[in-house]
Amino acid sequence: MIDFKSVLHKIHYEIGSRNDRGAVATYIPELAKVDITKFGIHLLDKEKNGYSAGDSTTPFSIQSISKVLSLSLALSHIGEKLWERVDVEPSGDPFNHLSLLEQENGIPRNPLINAGAIVVADVLVSVLGNPKEDFLEFIRKIANDHSIHYNEEVAKSEKVTGFRNYAAANLLKSYKNLHNDVEQVLDFYFHQCALEMTCQQLAHTFFLFSNRGHCLRDQKHLSINQVKRINALMLTCGFYDEAGEFAFEVGLPGKSGVGGGIVALLPNHFTVATWSPGLNKKGNSKLGMEVLEKFTTETGLSIF
Repeated sequence: MIDFKSVLHKIHYEIGSRNDRGAVATYIPELAKVDITKFGIHLLDKEKNGYSAGDSTTPFSIQSISKVLSLSLALSHIGEKLWERVDVEPSGDPFNHLSLLEQENGIPRNPLINAGAIVVADVLVSVLGNPKEDFLEFIRKIANDHSIHYNEEVAKSEKVTGFRNYAAANLLKSYKNLHNDVEQVLDFYFHQCALEMTCQQLAHTFFLFSNRGHCLRDQKHLSINQVKRINALMLTCGFYDEAGEFAFEVGLPGKSGVGGGIVALLPNHFTVATWSPGLNKKGNSKLGMEVLEKFTTETGLSIF
């Protein structure tokens, strides 16, 4: 039996003393204001026991981690039809590159890069009556937490600086792979990325993917096949052009965001979230990557 509490505290102490914490994201002005010294970890085991270290209850912008959640809601609505509009291959490119999109006739490589997530956002704008409200309600339901909300200042900041996302959306529109108005889709997408959560809330939300599609309240939201595919996409595409490195070093399905959050899981065992806003050169949390590598090395818990 692994003592998760002592493992997390040991790792938090060792890694938290590092001087090199990377650099906060500055291309979204609101994210540039975040305190780089913040650092938290939370683990939720299969019996729903929680273990924390550091700033695990401080909210932060989850950014691209939200793409897994929008993908889940889209799959629950339209199922396999989604794969007609977005592929499932690793891109090998940074999250906001557009070159492959043109080469591949407007079909994004996977739903976890920006272009793919914008297609997923377009699906949700089509199928949901009130996209922003309905998506937020879905998140609150699977997290069993009605205090989760959007950060409107971050959403506004993303819109003002979202030139590449506008370029991607218009390119998708030119290939007829965006069915709704560009402004409407991007307004939803920017809010989706501006979701605020703590490490604890993130671990609670992603319990769904370690628990065969059942949330904390034991309600079924996804089929086992959908969960299998989402976890596979997290393993192969969850860290952009550092996905291979994460699989090699950590060996868990996971997803990062430029807000400095990372969430990862071992099916039928645990979900773990970490947050440190300083990023490495690939745009992933520098300390967060080290935390998860150290965690799986010390516990021997990975999918391999």
